[in-house]
Amino acid sequence: MSLGPRELRRYSRHLLIPEVGLAGQERLAGARALVVGAGGLGSPALQYLAAAGVGRIGIVDDDVVDETNLQRQTIFGTEDIGKRKAEAAAQRVHAINPFVAVDPLALRFDESNARELVALYDVVLDCSDRFPTRYLVNDACILEGKPDVYASIFRFDGQVGVFTRDAPCYRCLYPEPPPAGSVPTCAEGGVLGVLAGIVGAWQASEALKLLLRIGKPLIGRLMLVDALDGNTREVRFDRDPQCALCGAGATIRQAREMQYGEQEARDVEEIEPSELDETLREWALLDVREPHEIVLGVIPGAIHVPASELEARLHELDSARRYVVACRVGAKSRWAVQRLRDAGFSRVRHLRGGLLAYAVEHEDFAFF
Repeated sequence: MSLGPRELRRYSRHLLIPEVGLAGQERLAGARALVVGAGGLGSPALQYLAAAGVGRIGIVDDDVVDETNLQRQTIFGTEDIGKRKAEAAAQRVHAINPFVAVDPLALRFDESNARELVALYDVVLDCSDRFPTRYLVNDACILEGKPDVYASIFRFDGQVGVFTRDAPCYRCLYPEPPPAGSVPTCAEGGVLGVLAGIVGAWQASEALKLLLRIGKPLIGRLMLVDALDGNTREVRFDRDPQCALCGAGATIRQAREMQYGEQEARDVEEIEPSELDETLREWALLDVREPHEIVLGVIPGAIHVPASELEARLHELDSARRYVVACRVGAKSRWAVQRLRDAGFSRVRHLRGGLLAYAVEHEDFAFF
């Protein structure tokens, strides 16, 4: 794809790099990248892919912009609150570089479209924050022969790696997801906003290297970022000969979304945030947030037992009493309900959406 005078001027600093040059920039102009998730990781990745001149960029995200996103999702502004992320991000990408074509896909990346979407692009950046989506992206990419540039972040820690058909895949590294509810999300545990920028930009760098066919991508290597101590280290891993997706006796032939934690969700009796005040007239509230989360607001009379201490402190609770279990967004509390039921507590309910959902309907509740 030939570049016009304005494009040559725009990309002039790339043209000066021997490994890129005019041929490399033209290769980028004809390339297609799919970004799954326009959140913390997707924000920097999208902006740098656009600035670099990747010819077509697909953005898959069915979520809308929330005020709590703005601490790390720098592709959005205050005026974007309530807008669909895919569409708002696409507008920003076009503003950064009008020479780039953008596909805003405001839909959920699932087994009904995974392989079809992946097949349309040259490289896929997994910027998601859900284990089922990570496995689905990996499976679709390996089955379609497309590279999967993976990353994840939590608090001060990040990971970046690249998975391809002829090398170790995500399932070689993580054959099974952790137990549902055992790993807190960023919404529960938090994340340093700038870490998303560091790791997401590194994802974009890996994608550009793959498209340009230069350097040594992080294939068979997982880069670990520790922003708190200011260091990085590398973990090398090999292909698993028993891998269900790419091993000799592979059994996965289709990209299927795993039912991660769905059984627990069906087995838990829930109440809506709008029902909490009425319910607490006869039930006790068991708050399983960690101590650092309590400063964000409490409900008077609540019993506080952090999820990390629940097993050791079960003796403090009365199995004959009725409890509504709550956390920040609902993941840890669902896990806690299951543990309580396993321990013989039969009168337990789960607060759907957590205290954050309750706060949305109660402006007088000091919670963020």
